[in-house]
Amino acid sequence: MAEVKNSAPGGGSSGTAGAARSRGGASGAAGSGGGASGAARSGGWTRVVTARPRLTLLVALVLTALAVLAGGGVADRMGSGGWEDPTAESTYAIEALEQRFPGSQPNLLLLVDAGPAGTDAPAVAAEARRLTERLDAEPGIEGVGSYWSTGSPALRSEDGRQAVIAARIAGEEKDAAAVLDRIAPAYRGTHGPVEVSLGGGLAVRHEMQTIIQEDLLRAELIALPLTLVLLVMVFGSAVAALLPLGVGIVAILGTNAVLRGITEFTDVSVFAQNLTTALGLGLAIDYALFVVRRYREELATGADTYTAVRTTLRTAGRTVLFSALTVAVSLAAMLVFPQYFLRSFAYAGIAVVLLAATAALTLLPAALVLLGDRVNALDLRRLLRRGASGGGSRDRGEGAGWAKAAALVMRRAPVFAVLATAGLVLLGLPFLGVRFGTADDRQLPVTASSRVVQDQLREGFPGDPGGGITVLAEGTATPAQYAAYRERIAALDGVVRADGPVTAGGGHAYFTVVPEGETVGAGAQRAVAELRAEPAPFDTSVTGQAAVLVDSKDALAERLPWAAGIIVLVTLLLVFLLTGSVLIPVQAVVLNALSLTAMFGAVVWVFQDGHLAGLLGFTPTGDIETTLPVLMFCVAFGLSMDYGVFLLSRIKEEYDATGDHEHSVRFGLRHTGGLITAAAVILAVVMVAIGTSRVTNTKMLGLGVALAVLMDAMVVRSLLVPSVMRLTGRLTWWAPGPLRRFHDRFGISESDGHNPGHRPGVEEVSEERCETASPRT
Repeated sequence: MAEVKNSAPGGGSSGTAGAARSRGGASGAAGSGGGASGAARSGGWTRVVTARPRLTLLVALVLTALAVLAGGGVADRMGSGGWEDPTAESTYAIEALEQRFPGSQPNLLLLVDAGPAGTDAPAVAAEARRLTERLDAEPGIEGVGSYWSTGSPALRSEDGRQAVIAARIAGEEKDAAAVLDRIAPAYRGTHGPVEVSLGGGLAVRHEMQTIIQEDLLRAELIALPLTLVLLVMVFGSAVAALLPLGVGIVAILGTNAVLRGITEFTDVSVFAQNLTTALGLGLAIDYALFVVRRYREELATGADTYTAVRTTLRTAGRTVLFSALTVAVSLAAMLVFPQYFLRSFAYAGIAVVLLAATAALTLLPAALVLLGDRVNALDLRRLLRRGASGGGSRDRGEGAGWAKAAALVMRRAPVFAVLATAGLVLLGLPFLGVRFGTADDRQLPVTASSRVVQDQLREGFPGDPGGGITVLAEGTATPAQYAAYRERIAALDGVVRADGPVTAGGGHAYFTVVPEGETVGAGAQRAVAELRAEPAPFDTSVTGQAAVLVDSKDALAERLPWAAGIIVLVTLLLVFLLTGSVLIPVQAVVLNALSLTAMFGAVVWVFQDGHLAGLLGFTPTGDIETTLPVLMFCVAFGLSMDYGVFLLSRIKEEYDATGDHEHSVRFGLRHTGGLITAAAVILAVVMVAIGTSRVTNTKMLGLGVALAVLMDAMVVRSLLVPSVMRLTGRLTWWAPGPLRRFHDRFGISESDGHNPGHRPGVEEVSEERCETASPRT
């Protein structure tokens, strides 16, 4: 698009603005790849999606029904783990131990409570041995051992009232869960003189999966009606309010079908369903809000239905497509990580973003063609409006407050920029004290049955029967060499005791090491490093929960620069294609990152340090699960870019038409400020509904992203963007010649080089400038 010369400083007269609009349209049409071809392309797309609107909607209804069938039961095929690196040393050791020594890696624990009689009472011992033998005979169960068969003090509580039967359920996670479902009713409960409860890693993950599914259903029941109420408040019209909700439901159901297909080829985390619901509703509502709002603006100017849809697709439609691309890239960055927990969110996020954009750009235009001006029907705010003569004047009245706010911020730009930045940095300071850990049973509510068992094991037993560190030894060695190695590792700092070796044929053995402190605490992680550095006359591989955490942190640290680089570079490129500016993409990346500081600070202050734990109903563990900050960054950064694109596209569109920098910023905020804020509030409601989950990680994700979205809309878009753009002035739009020519050829903009259907006339520009320049503001 050809460069538009600026009007007089300070915005000039309304007549100058009108002339600039004409020059912008003419020059854009003359530019390479300009208006005519763009109009033809957008017109062709409009014809495709609106030629047979009833058929389009019917096909969509059929596809949605098929998606419901295809996506049914997807949660049952998902896993609840995925935090480990599949290529790590600890993962290799786990797989090798499962094959050679299944009893060394128990994932099922039967807590046998003997009461006052004690675990050594004859009747108790007899019943416990019977249960052990019965469990050992179950299909799919291996490596069964117990206090009564081994006499190990680690398997008996310190008060002598409880003891453990340990076993491993073999197979993949979903197969193991099916075995657990089959045997659990037969073992849980009263057996003669003892009471049996089920725990262990598999029971914890399985119960977590069940709770997540229940909580997700409750979140949807909370979010959907609240979202509808908010949409009615935003649009006034009940008909217009139903359209974004319909797009969101289509996106969610379609994504569930996609995830069901992906589970046929790879593991998918059940946590990803929460993101599907949140982004499905949030982004679909964002996109539909933007499209419907622009369509209503076009109708208010007197455009007929088809012209209004065509202009909406050419302007807001392109912005939606562009925004979806930026969000998808942010989420796709999680594919560089090896943990399937993170990769699952990329699968779900990319699918739901693309489906939401597709529905907003196909189904929504078809529905608008059929509705025409009936999109404004059932206006529930009519009784509350006084003197509203039409949609156009109403929109101008609604935007006047944002224009005044933008003018105030820009007049005091240094003050607002410094105060907003300082406030966000201050809110983010707690993150400097972050400590990373791993998810365990304390993610569950205190009343969860497997959590109760793990609490009793943690508090009443001398060691964690399912925890500790295991050292796999491979290679031939003499008994003396094994004994010497055990003595050396037992003497390491942070090691309480070392037992073993347990040997098998073929030169395989393993040692068990009990570290000081928490199973995955700092001491245990140091012990893992020392064990790996300790020389041995055979090959060693260290595993256990602490080793898995160490390897997971290393994998994240190794790949995090790649993920961040992908997000930053692609964001810079996409925003440049949208704006043609070198400075605006840099501003977008910096301000988006700054908007996340409050989220990260709150995560540490609340969830790591335990403030508000009683109010929010979770158990603080003193650390943050390692993958959560990465996930939250990718999701929140993508959503921030979503709002940034909405605002920048409208500013750019007006700047192309007028060449007036400050007026364009005010215009952009005036026409998108309320929209972005409404979208952020609605998305925050959805995320808070997700945050009502009883699982701590899901609660952290929902509440953290909700805070980030609100801070981005209310601080960054409302204060930082206009103040920073005022400080950078005309330099905001600068680009060197080669890049400017590149943008002329390949750039994307709402105006696409010619006057869109809706352009504020001379009177509106003059009115806006009078309002924003008033001393009363």
